[in-house]
Amino acid sequence: MVQRLVRSSLAASIVLIATSSIAMAETGAGHFVPAVWTIAPFIGILLSIALLPLVVPHIWEHHYGKISACWMVIAAVLMYSSVPQGVSFVSAYGPEFFKTYEEYIAFIILLGSLFIISGGIYISGNLPGTPLINTAIITIGTLLASVIGTTGAAMLLIRPLMRANQNRSRQIHVVLFFIFLVCNIGGSLTPIGDPPLFLGFLQGIPFEWTLSLTPQWLFTSVILLAIFYVLDRVLIRQEKPLEGDQSRVSIKIEGGVNFILLLGVVVAVVLSGVLHFETVIPFFGLGEIHLQNLLRDGMQIVLAIISLVITSKAVRASNHFNFEPIKEVAYLFIGIFTTMIPALMILNARGGELGLNSPTAYFWITGALSAFLDNAPTYLTFLATAMGSLGITEAIDMTRSAGPESILTGISLGAVFMGALTYIGNGPNFMVKAIAESQGIRMPSFFGYFAYSAVILLPVFFLMTLIFF
Repeated sequence: MVQRLVRSSLAASIVLIATSSIAMAETGAGHFVPAVWTIAPFIGILLSIALLPLVVPHIWEHHYGKISACWMVIAAVLMYSSVPQGVSFVSAYGPEFFKTYEEYIAFIILLGSLFIISGGIYISGNLPGTPLINTAIITIGTLLASVIGTTGAAMLLIRPLMRANQNRSRQIHVVLFFIFLVCNIGGSLTPIGDPPLFLGFLQGIPFEWTLSLTPQWLFTSVILLAIFYVLDRVLIRQEKPLEGDQSRVSIKIEGGVNFILLLGVVVAVVLSGVLHFETVIPFFGLGEIHLQNLLRDGMQIVLAIISLVITSKAVRASNHFNFEPIKEVAYLFIGIFTTMIPALMILNARGGELGLNSPTAYFWITGALSAFLDNAPTYLTFLATAMGSLGITEAIDMTRSAGPESILTGISLGAVFMGALTYIGNGPNFMVKAIAESQGIRMPSFFGYFAYSAVILLPVFFLMTLIFF
């Protein structure tokens, strides 16, 4: 039943993109739209991530990188086959490959630097995994997510949270709510919080505008934190009593210098949105490399190297730090980014034909596709769709009147909130899953996670749309 539900939801999302695109391969490269069958590898890699860990776990564990590479090769072959006669592959797909891989490199450098730096911070002490302590840690993470980003907050707090609950027999729900709130919903209040909002900032939306999302953020966060607290209280009563003094809470932090390095990563991200160098580096006619982006990525790499050099090995050993989680994310997401290129091209070409005309519609369609596609380009696609339908040429104009602003709110919340619906909806989700599994926690499968998230999150999102849209 769960498998049918996920397949149906995925199929519905893809159909929304593709129904008006079948066999639409134009003769000119500038108007080229891939045929619908080119999205088959994207569906294939999603189903591989969902099914293979269940069906052949040993093969998946040792060969997930090769499986991802196979889907990339199949995708490249299908894309090559879809190019009409008289149009070169490079002119049809080259700019999309350039843009996608540029985003992937920035994505993996950000995740990698935050993963390495946060792995050098060891938070210990007496942190019993009681419902109150667990709720407090997730609340702090939800607040921090908008300050140091969802990835930064997640990488900083997931290990202390797991240590606090290491003697609990039921830990999965703790990690799930951590993903819901810290890895996704918490990052709604600033452009630093989540990549879609940062891209909106780069498009001209004022930095402080995201603070207008506070009512929806607060409403959703409070409800989910309350659900978690009640659920954790119910579950802990069914377990053996925790050992040690539960009334005394103490915290000790080692490797605190890494907090400065984390701040440096945030500064690097902000600077890339503030600085605009006139000089650009053309890349074989496929796109342009901007110096501010090179500066951002370079700063993050240097900060990660500094963290590796100055942090004692004992601190990283206490954190059980290793590179396997980031390696898994890097291998799988390069496959996801590559195979989703045709789907995003179809969406960009035909998104305006979906008939969206209300904040609620934009919230749900942006969110549904963000759960399975990268939420950053999905956000940009629907921002452009909304601006085109409203006759707006500058993104800042979306914030200057009630109607367009409400649509921008729907797009922004959909991209950020519904990234929590699947493991691949946002980069930190999969990272936290990998870290939890490396610590011996048996996380739900792709389908299992989607079932949990749908049951818990969708009613809350539906209630939020009734109240705020």
